[in-house]
Amino acid sequence: AGPSKGENMAVKQEFTFLSGDGKTDVHAVRWLPDNGDYRAVFQISHGMIEFIERYEPFAAFLADKGYMVVGHDHLGHGKTAKTPEDWGYFADGESPEILIGDMNKLRTLSQKPDKPYFMLGHSMGSYLLRRYLSVYGGGLSGAVIMGTGANPDAVAKLGMAVCKAIAAFKGWKYRSPFMEKLFFSGYFQKFDMDGTHPENSWLTKDTEIVRFYYSEPRCTFKFTLKAYYDFLKTVYYVNRKENVEKIPKDLPILMVAGDCDPVGEFGKAVKRVYEMYKAAGINDVTLKLYENDRHEILNETDKERVFDDIFNWCEDRQ
Repeated sequence: AGPSKGENMAVKQEFTFLSGDGKTDVHAVRWLPDNGDYRAVFQISHGMIEFIERYEPFAAFLADKGYMVVGHDHLGHGKTAKTPEDWGYFADGESPEILIGDMNKLRTLSQKPDKPYFMLGHSMGSYLLRRYLSVYGGGLSGAVIMGTGANPDAVAKLGMAVCKAIAAFKGWKYRSPFMEKLFFSGYFQKFDMDGTHPENSWLTKDTEIVRFYYSEPRCTFKFTLKAYYDFLKTVYYVNRKENVEKIPKDLPILMVAGDCDPVGEFGKAVKRVYEMYKAAGINDVTLKLYENDRHEILNETDKERVFDDIFNWCEDRQ
């Protein structure tokens, strides 16, 4: 698609590239400064059951500061999914490897030798980014891990076993209400989970964004058993000490989350990930929790502060 003007006069360009599944055209977007000249690149990996263009306000903010921002709709999400039936299903086979391979393909298309390159992963995207860093972490200027969590190996293994058991009867493309309930239990229980009480949403305190989210088909489809299984495989992978130790020790990492985010157990799980990274000998790890913020800190009522903090952190690491 041709370029269009986004917020803050950023130039938005849509394009596609072939996924590692060998058959899907991945929908991607780049946001450029108005004059087309950029001094750093910032790649975003979005979360579960959403799409890359939800990040446009943040992308436009960075473009206005002289960054090129890129991101894509993961397999089974947004415009990468060709029909609603495709939503919530990544791929046959080893989907986590395909997903991080697609992230790397976008990086390869976007990276220039003379420009700093940063990556951000939010929620599911944060788990994918953590896996990505253990394989492709070299040559980055920094990584922002946002809205992440930490689950014991036993929990991830149990979830995978449940997926397998249901799939034996229903098939891998089945959308299981039981798995959805299991996934969004525990710390989620104090929040509204279906948009009926937007003021108490687990996503953000911004009720306008919550209302949009629950009225948008690209944010309200159900995950398949295979997608839950693949996600849990990644949750298990990133919790393993030996995989954390594969991340380059000199890679600067910023961990950010709301201290009322149920995914991060209200900050407790994020602190566990931070300690794990410190213990692995990663030299520059910063943790910042935002008071009273929920899951989507880029959509929170104090989002301008979050925007500034991420930008300033990147600026200090060029």
